[in-house]
Amino acid sequence: MIRKASIKEVPEIWRMLHDFADCDVLPRPMADLYSQVREYFVYREDQGPIIGVAGLHVFWEDLGEIRSVAVLPDFQKKGIGSRLVEKCIKEAESLGLKKVFALTTRPQFFERLGFRQVPNDDLPRIIWSECKDCLKFPDKCNEIPMILDLGS
Repeated sequence: MIRKASIKEVPEIWRMLHDFADCDVLPRPMADLYSQVREYFVYREDQGPIIGVAGLHVFWEDLGEIRSVAVLPDFQKKGIGSRLVEKCIKEAESLGLKKVFALTTRPQFFERLGFRQVPNDDLPRIIWSECKDCLKFPDKCNEIPMILDLGS
């Protein structure tokens, strides 16, 4: 079941994102996750562990970012990641955002969901403000900007 994350799940989300740091998911400080917990959706079956997570971060009046998409390895290729991103997109639409973007090393995943690749310069400079926290900044960044027009 996909639903909004709760405060008590933040440590589990933090561990999951850190476990996926080698797979190009930017680990987030625990303090950021607590302050942004309402941005995150989790996928959990019954009372088991979090299986997947994804977030929608609003950057500006018309622009949001799909971020921190991660699904446990044993559950990948089952549509969970796609459903999490779709939930974020619906949230973006309900907020009235006109576009959402993702920075990814897996553009094919986002292309299947309707995103298209754009040059870095097509995104506002504000979105690059978090790059300074990335281990790959500035010389080893291999993320591809993808955008989806929501038509709002």
